[in-house]
Amino acid sequence: MFRNMVTSLFKHDRIRTTDAKAKEIRRWADQLVTLAKRGDLHARRQAMAIIQEKEVVHKLFSEAPKRFADVSGGYTRVVKIGFRPGDAAAVSLVELVTPEPKKKKKPRRKKKVAPVAETPQVAVPAEAEAKAPDAENAVEATKTDETVVDPVEETGGAQIEAEASPEAEPVAAADEPEAGEKKEDK
Repeated sequence: MFRNMVTSLFKHDRIRTTDAKAKEIRRWADQLVTLAKRGDLHARRQAMAIIQEKEVVHKLFSEAPKRFADVSGGYTRVVKIGFRPGDAAAVSLVELVTPEPKKKKKPRRKKKVAPVAETPQVAVPAEAEAKAPDAENAVEATKTDETVVDPVEETGGAQIEAEASPEAEPVAAADEPEAGEKKEDK
């Protein structure tokens, strides 16, 4: 029975049968395709012992090496198609798989993303606070061809801790002694 079913499978490229028979036919068919890929006289005689139609063996040995050259197994597929109306037996479709030719993969382009370095926030000393109004002039100095470049945006959004206004007075450090003076004990 299995010899006839395998012969029909290679003759018609697909057959319909029950699930249990389909699973067993898959084993037989995969072995025969492996013999056909080998292609020598001994393999042909082993195939003729199972498939008893010369035309089917000739078709198998001429087509299988071309058809399954890139594949090293899994030459058949079993697809469950439902239940038989008379006895409700599970029915499957066994077919020879036609592998798709492998496409050459194009190398993917990786998007280069510049790493965003976070600038640490630094406390501005008292002497620098007095010079802060010059920072406003720096914004005007960086204007070129109607493009305004903000120094805050150039630093990645980091904000200056101490913003000074024109009315702001420099704050002197009262707790620290000046050079040459000694610190008093309280």
